[in-house]
Amino acid sequence: MVSRSLKRIASRCWRPSFDGENSCKAGDANGRVDGLLWYKDSGEHYTGKFSMAVIQANNLLEDHSQLESGPLSSFQSGPYGTFVGIYDGHGGPEAARFINEHLFDYIKKFTTENHGMSAEVINKAFLATEEDFLTLVKKQWLSKPLIASVGSCCLVGIVCSGLLYVANVGDSRVVLGRLEKAFKEVKAIQLSTEHNVRCESVRKELQSLHPDDPKIVVLRHKVWRVKGIIQIARSIGDAYLKKDEFNKEPLLPRFRVSEPFEKPILQAKPSILVQKLSPKDRFLIFASDGLWELLSNQDAVNIVNACPRTVRVLLEN
Repeated sequence: MVSRSLKRIASRCWRPSFDGENSCKAGDANGRVDGLLWYKDSGEHYTGKFSMAVIQANNLLEDHSQLESGPLSSFQSGPYGTFVGIYDGHGGPEAARFINEHLFDYIKKFTTENHGMSAEVINKAFLATEEDFLTLVKKQWLSKPLIASVGSCCLVGIVCSGLLYVANVGDSRVVLGRLEKAFKEVKAIQLSTEHNVRCESVRKELQSLHPDDPKIVVLRHKVWRVKGIIQIARSIGDAYLKKDEFNKEPLLPRFRVSEPFEKPILQAKPSILVQKLSPKDRFLIFASDGLWELLSNQDAVNIVNACPRTVRVLLEN
């Protein structure tokens, strides 16, 4: 059962629509505020409509979300489409903010160079954003050492030329609502691959990448963690688990791993899915793990499907 309070919060995203913009970021002036909830009822994008909401869970909001619609390259001739980003930060807001400011620009840059959208374009954009953020960490960490422990999950969706591209590092999730005519129901289909070591397959992947490290994943207080520290196996940022040069003072001891390492413990390479959109595909729900801890995939789809209009939905928690 879905709690009444959660339904109240979620329902803010599915009110009658008003004219939207081609670009929207959580917290912008076009949204509305209700306590710790920021939401935008509805807006227009290149391939439909969207709603979005942010619920602040910490004293400092570490997360960002983004929707861009229109040209996906530097050419006005296209390709055209819609870009959605969910950036679930941890340790501080710097990494999520940096992704919010740079990732889409890299998408446009590499789409221009490639003369089209592709999985490789997205992969290059993720890795370029990661490289730039680690460069920033190197410049700042002696005066601001905690920036080496700041990171972010990054979930991206792109609708372009009838195709849906989904790319993910971390444990945010995108779920598709697809109409099953035979059963007259809208079924939930999870599209993203999550990189959280609670999943046995993720633990096995890490163990295969680090066969000489018996403590690459550790079970502490009934929770699996990478090096006993963090639950996600991929991220942007988290420099202290990417480069050994940050695994020392002035970084606080609680963030440092006990043994030196030569290759990155965490990865920034995204898992990417590309699939053709179907007339049966009714809507998409993008959200960080905070939503999925409270709702099953099908519960979320049922809430959206109860709305009388077809939307592309963005929820960020």
